[in-house]
Amino acid sequence: MKNIRKYGNSPFNIAVIHGGPGACGEMTPVAKELSSIWGVLEPLQTATTIDGQVIELNNILKKNGNIPVILIGYSWGAILSFIFAARYPLFVKKIILVGSGSFEEKHAKNIMKTRLGRLSKDEKRELLKLMKTLKDPTIQDKNMVLKKFSKLISKADSYDPLKNESEEIDCNFQVYHSVWKDAEELRRSEKLLKLGKKIQCPVIAIHGEYDPHPYKGIEKTLSHMLTDFRFFLLAKCGHCPWIERNARDKFYYILKKEID
Repeated sequence: MKNIRKYGNSPFNIAVIHGGPGACGEMTPVAKELSSIWGVLEPLQTATTIDGQVIELNNILKKNGNIPVILIGYSWGAILSFIFAARYPLFVKKIILVGSGSFEEKHAKNIMKTRLGRLSKDEKRELLKLMKTLKDPTIQDKNMVLKKFSKLISKADSYDPLKNESEEIDCNFQVYHSVWKDAEELRRSEKLLKLGKKIQCPVIAIHGEYDPHPYKGIEKTLSHMLTDFRFFLLAKCGHCPWIERNARDKFYYILKKEID
């Protein structure tokens, strides 16, 4: 699979970093929206380790980007952008974290409980069944299972989503399972948070008030760690701001202002 998409015209000063891990293409709507003004790269992370994804992103940016770039990372992509900026500080002009995953274990422990509480009984039963299937070693191809799982998670994560605003994405279970396993250990050991001391660029966080990843954990945690950090909270907004009816316009307003 080709691991880079380009939108707009050179120079490519912006890179949008998708989540998942393994949810290639989910930031396409953001890339398209920004490409009317700027050149935008959409790296598609294919490596199955955190180090592999950092190296992969480094190679893509060196070859295609106008260094230093602005990284717009969504969900897991926010954490990957954070790790990348700590490792390659001269490559990054600014990080914009959108719906970031939690950086501390204490803020992550109730995320699934919150999601399950937002679903109907049938949906909850289906989600638990899919979670069990994803852990079943006898099932070989789990990409479609992960896709169904992701759609239910998206429903629980959203406040009032617009129809047809989300992009069809390719879910890769191998990438998801391998990278997230390492990411959870990195967070549990507190090594993830300590990387913030190596970040030299400004960091912006845009977070939905309804996001099951608690916004107070992002705001308080990073404000204590980073020297140049600002936080924007979006009301009536879940995990993915660009699909939210009440927050989409404000999200893009903040995003474009921070890029400009």
